[in-house]
Amino acid sequence: MDMRAGLFQQQTLKLAMTQELSQAIALLQYSSQELAAFLENKSLDNPLISLEYPGALSVQQRKEKVKGNRYSQQDATYWIERIGQETQTLESHLLSQLKPGQMSDEQLKVFLLLIRNIDENGYLRTDLNEIAAYSGTPEADVAECLRVLHQLEPYGIGARNLQECLLIQARQGKHQLAEKILEEHFLLFAEKKWKALAKVLQITLQEIQSVSDYIQTLNPRPGSIYIQEKPSYIIPDVKVRLLNGQFTIGIFDKNMPVLSGNDMYLSQMKQYNDRQVNSFLQEKWQEYQWISRGIEQRKQTILKVMGKIVEKQPDCFYKGLSFLKPMTMKEISEELGIHESTVSRAVKDKYVQAPFGTVEMKAFFTSTVQSTADDDISARMAKRAIEETVQAENKLKPLSDQEISNQLKAKKGIVVSRRTVAKYRDQLGIQPSSKRKRYE
Repeated sequence: MDMRAGLFQQQTLKLAMTQELSQAIALLQYSSQELAAFLENKSLDNPLISLEYPGALSVQQRKEKVKGNRYSQQDATYWIERIGQETQTLESHLLSQLKPGQMSDEQLKVFLLLIRNIDENGYLRTDLNEIAAYSGTPEADVAECLRVLHQLEPYGIGARNLQECLLIQARQGKHQLAEKILEEHFLLFAEKKWKALAKVLQITLQEIQSVSDYIQTLNPRPGSIYIQEKPSYIIPDVKVRLLNGQFTIGIFDKNMPVLSGNDMYLSQMKQYNDRQVNSFLQEKWQEYQWISRGIEQRKQTILKVMGKIVEKQPDCFYKGLSFLKPMTMKEISEELGIHESTVSRAVKDKYVQAPFGTVEMKAFFTSTVQSTADDDISARMAKRAIEETVQAENKLKPLSDQEISNQLKAKKGIVVSRRTVAKYRDQLGIQPSSKRKRYE
């Protein structure tokens, strides 16, 4: 082997991540909102980028809209639309239940501290000694304020754990057996060791079942009704419509700003014949072209991927997601001749407005479950079959995971192992057979 040092020329092939390629990859994985924010930031940085908003109103249109609003305000037909929505907070609701003079000023301060340490589910998330130390009040007085709080609606508010929350409600409902079980034998009841519990209390399993049915009616999250959440809206990126028996696919870009080049600014700045100005203009114009090509490439890629999804899932778009067939991103990438990561970026955080509703694009990809028939089925269909099987079971003798597996194979032709049934059951929030058993 020649180990002499020297200069040699060698040709190799390698993939270089250019700025344009990096830009195209970033644009592809942006959702519509992220893309709009990206373009707005770029328009502030690049004077050659101009954005037009399709929904923007002209000055004359704004004037006409204002006149229309004035007219509608005078129209008594729409008086109900002008009533503001009044929302009651948990604090105001609890304070309104106190009788005049029921608490002193010092007690009221402690009472407010307790309320303001209640979380969104209605549980008190601080120790009484901390409230006592902060307010300079004896802990016994803090405990008395908490006792008053526990007597107010919604019952269970201010509880320190689930056991106390349910116990407060059982006391208000004057259900003595439920109160005794929750206070003295909560773990045995929660772990459904009902035979041992029946032996301790000298009662029947049917009586415990009756208590369980009653406790199911109680609210484990009494503060949840006072959570003030603003509704979230989803703007789809793609729309699929059924016209004359054919599916049409389009990009939903009504709210997207339209990108264009500022030719007027470019021509004005070129008149200066300054080297630095020309260099700046060339750099910014190249950036505009990169972004423009990237947006068009993003649009075409999303349309191609969505088109292939519709082609492979016609029953799903006709009837709904319940008829989804097994399909992976790798299958789509191989048929389109693109990389699997490109498909992943194309569907990332994107939503499609389909004839059956608006869903995430990635919802169309699901794993394969073996079937006794020629065609395999999707995991979604297998989960639906598990739900139907559990709903139809005899609750006095609920099916084990192995029995569910056997029934799916025998009655529906779906081949899933016991472990797979257990996994899907957990994902569906279905309890094991020991927890589903009823005694009457």
